[in-house]
Amino acid sequence: MAKASNPFFGIDMTKFAAEFDPAKMTEEFTKMAGQYQVPGVDMNAVIDSQRKNLEAVTQANRVALEGMQAFAKRQAEILQQTLGETVAAVESLTGSGTPQEATAKQADLVKTAYEKALANMKELAELVAKSNAEAGETINKRIAESLDEIKKAALDIKKKK
Repeated sequence: MAKASNPFFGIDMTKFAAEFDPAKMTEEFTKMAGQYQVPGVDMNAVIDSQRKNLEAVTQANRVALEGMQAFAKRQAEILQQTLGETVAAVESLTGSGTPQEATAKQADLVKTAYEKALANMKELAELVAKSNAEAGETINKRIAESLDEIKKAALDIKKKK
């Protein structure tokens, strides 16, 4: 069997995420941008805009991570609950009387388990949707603000001419 290659060329993304520091990135961008002076462009405004972009991405990532943690926690709770209910169901089946009574009880147990599984899937899907919506809202808000900043900068350049 061929070994799959890593699309990130051996980069440990968990380490990268842990070391991600928006303040440090903003500082590096500030140093780099400070070397260039473009007539009519307020570099401080550009740097401030990029800082806000990084803050929005960081906030969206934080929301997404919290959502994943809530999902994993709830999934573990559901698994634990399901295992307990399975043990109880097996015990209740062993005490059933006739084969017909056992079959009827099995049908009830399967129906209840199916309904509960659907409810659990819906709950987990709602958790993921909520987390995605919150993270997306953060990014969408920042995009709208960024477009307003670009518009303002363009109008400021026009006024200076």
